Amino acid sequence: MTPEIKNLDGEKADDGVGAAAAPPAAGTSHGHGKGAKNKLSLVPLIFLIFFEVAGGPYGAEPAVQSAGPLFALLGFLIFPFIWAIPEALVTAELSTAMPGNGGFVVWADRAFGPVSGSLMGTWKYVSGAINGAAFPALCADYLARVVPAVAGGGARVATIVTFNVALSLLNYTGLSVVGWSAVALGVASLSPFVLMTGVALPKIRPHRWGATAGDKDWKLFFNTLFWNLNYWDSVSTMAGEVENPGKTFPTALMASVGMTSLGYLLPLMAATGAVDAPPEQWGNGFFADAAGMIAGDWLKYWIEVGAVLSSIGLYSATLSSAAFQLLGMADLGLLPRVFALRAPIFNTPWVSIVVTSLITLGMSFFSFNNIVTAANFLYSLGMLLEFATFIWLRIKRPEMSRPYRVPLRLPGIVVLCLVPSGFLVFVMAIAGWKAYAISAIFTAAGLGVYYLMKFCKARGFLKFGTVDGEGLMYERHQESANVGV
Repeated sequence: MTPEIKNLDGEKADDGVGAAAAPPAAGTSHGHGKGAKNKLSLVPLIFLIFFEVAGGPYGAEPAVQSAGPLFALLGFLIFPFIWAIPEALVTAELSTAMPGNGGFVVWADRAFGPVSGSLMGTWKYVSGAINGAAFPALCADYLARVVPAVAGGGARVATIVTFNVALSLLNYTGLSVVGWSAVALGVASLSPFVLMTGVALPKIRPHRWGATAGDKDWKLFFNTLFWNLNYWDSVSTMAGEVENPGKTFPTALMASVGMTSLGYLLPLMAATGAVDAPPEQWGNGFFADAAGMIAGDWLKYWIEVGAVLSSIGLYSATLSSAAFQLLGMADLGLLPRVFALRAPIFNTPWVSIVVTSLITLGMSFFSFNNIVTAANFLYSLGMLLEFATFIWLRIKRPEMSRPYRVPLRLPGIVVLCLVPSGFLVFVMAIAGWKAYAISAIFTAAGLGVYYLMKFCKARGFLKFGTVDGEGLMYERHQESANVGV
């Protein structure tokens, strides 16, 4: 039996509305934006992906500290091929095949049903919110190096709150503004490393690249690589806001992989080759000290300012992807319709932005030692489900239109997914019991939210669905009916 399609007010739609509710053709926008002026073009999308993942080589120093220059350079040379490129390829294919907001939530929902979609949403949202919450505090820490008064007390709290509110307002003005802001921030945060690399060239002694740490901390090493090169799929939650996603997404993802990988590797080669410093000195922030040794204090201070600008870009990009994820989940009926409400002028999901901002602001004042490890664990669960979704849709939906298709047959894509999946299992295995407990609590909470939303929907306690969302839910239920589920 064909389900009844309803409009935004819950009234039965006429035939015209019902026809409009059918899912759009692959490779086109999902109809969420109002006008091309708010759409993301190629260059802003490249830099948004860059900030979703890295924001520059800030934070890569512990890889040298934990294992030495040799393993750090090998790690940032090899890891993109076994992790970043596979994740980017999967994201490119699925984002162009299902170019609606919500990204990985839509994919899991389409492959395995709404429970899987809701769990994917929980795992990725919690991980992203924890990741985003670190950046206001990180910004305050870097500012404290220049302005010691913000190191603690009320000044630090005011700095974090101001950071959060200002960037929430920036996100409210639209993804086009956020995207071009990311371009400016990216150029400003990377430029001191370009200069450092150039100045360091005549001072490099290649034999220094072969040094290793005496007491290696492999857990810190692999977690550093993982933390600095993940979240390639986060931009998929904004696929409905991208111009011509069938062509723009693959190009932007591959360009970002190259820019991000070189953005880590070249500064590491320059600093480890030009500065004679033991691995134990390479704690967080050592790039600034290395720049001072190579070129002088002026470059040291520039890199510290660049770190602040990078934190701004990282938080803004993370907030955008998390907010549009909530919008996509509302479109699917997994969350109440209020999360899909858009601002009248800027057409941004203002409720989702406010909710995400408040969550990250609250988390900014917590200690992250155990919860960040749990965030990695939850992200790993989501990625394992994502790889399973990719393979399952290739098997069960071979006829699905894929404007970009990973040029591998089924055995090839299984290998493509198994290699990074093995690393994910390794990261989860070394997480520790506290991460397991925190992750179990969030997973149980996610299931609880799903069944609570299902109960509220059945009883009519909350309003669910939008015009686009009804189209997605209509297709999901129709597919289930066709296979006898």
